[in-house]
Amino acid sequence: MSDFPLKSYVDEHKSIHLVGIGGVSMSALAELLLHLGAKITGSDRAASPITAKLEALGVTITYAHLPENVAHADLVIRTAAIHDDNPEIVRAQERGIPVIERAQAWGSIMRAYRNAVCVAGTHGKTTTTSMLTLVGMQCGVDPTVMVGSHLPAIGGTLRIGAHDCFIAESCEYTNSFLSFHPTVAVVLNVDADHLDFFKDIDDIVQSFHRFCALVPETGALVVNADSPNALRAVAGIDRTCITFGSSPNADVYPANVTDRHGYYSFDVIYHGKTYTHVDLSVPGFHNMLNALACCAVCIFLELDPQNAAIGLNQFTGSARRFQLTGRMPNGAMVIDDYAHHPTEMEATLRTAQEMDYDRILCVFQPHTYSRTVALLPEFVHALSLCDKAILADIYAAREQNTFGVSSKDIADKLEGGEYYDSFDKIAARLREIAQPGDLILTMGAGNVYEIGNAIVAPENL
Repeated sequence: MSDFPLKSYVDEHKSIHLVGIGGVSMSALAELLLHLGAKITGSDRAASPITAKLEALGVTITYAHLPENVAHADLVIRTAAIHDDNPEIVRAQERGIPVIERAQAWGSIMRAYRNAVCVAGTHGKTTTTSMLTLVGMQCGVDPTVMVGSHLPAIGGTLRIGAHDCFIAESCEYTNSFLSFHPTVAVVLNVDADHLDFFKDIDDIVQSFHRFCALVPETGALVVNADSPNALRAVAGIDRTCITFGSSPNADVYPANVTDRHGYYSFDVIYHGKTYTHVDLSVPGFHNMLNALACCAVCIFLELDPQNAAIGLNQFTGSARRFQLTGRMPNGAMVIDDYAHHPTEMEATLRTAQEMDYDRILCVFQPHTYSRTVALLPEFVHALSLCDKAILADIYAAREQNTFGVSSKDIADKLEGGEYYDSFDKIAARLREIAQPGDLILTMGAGNVYEIGNAIVAPENL
């Protein structure tokens, strides 16, 4: 059903029911389908600000998974987390109502757009998709956007624009992005992750290869020349390929680079000629690479270089990506970051090192037991870059701890590493040791940001 005719359901104003409608991607999908003309209902376990917004738009949502929820549905869309034994899926299949995955729905929607820029990679997808959004808006292409984190510039995770350009964050987990229809496939990097689904790095590279092979002959691949696995992923695919990277080995690379306390300014060089000059408003060497990826997309789409640079300068971050939480009463800075893979963590911590802080105190909450077991030495290496690491319990997400692993296993391998079994204890410890001039970095994909909120002075939250 990867080519499911979703458009006919929308055009005929049929009733589409979304199971798990409160998720970031599902809620955005619901809002877009509603805008396009479909009748939308949904279900989820609990109400949230996201579901409240949908209800305000006229969507009927049931806060329980019940067979009768699909009674009037012509089509059911589910998240990957909703399995065949869900009561609504069981009833839909009994009644012969088509059931498709969220990614299939997004892929079908993309077909209506002349350009579908799909941003993939183990790290940096949300930031680069967000950067491209600002660039697209500044360049006047009026993009429709689906991004995985709240982007202040569009007031959420969805922007509804014209039908010329779709910019989509594209996740490899469970091979979701293989249901997409990219005309431009961006590969930021390929590292070992999601090893609860993929067998090994070769399996991951093969998944990205299949994703890139979806690009039509008239499209393009934009690939990080600094990532050997990304280059492996595009090997043998006969498409226009624009590489970006930190050196002249790439088609698009930086020159005349200046670094002001972690904020980069640089010329963007394409085939030896200056394309534009960029001054970033977000810190980190990795964000310079993300910006170069955006420029490579702009080059293929023939967007105005000056406006591309303005759009990149306008990007000041998205939720939970090196986001300022506030200051502690003693003046220590608190920043939150979503990094939960060692490569991301290292990039974030190296960014912090370039800034003017006396010490970096990192509170890390590992995400899933399987990832912690598979990458434990790499977590230890990444956290060695901070001055003090404090470990919170592992965020289980979809897993049970059948691995016998604990965050303490990481803390014990770090000089001065500490582990506490509650957020309250960590907050108390930070109040005890934090000093003016410190950076407190809460890090992880779970709810570790709650610690930052707890220690920040109320007037600075």
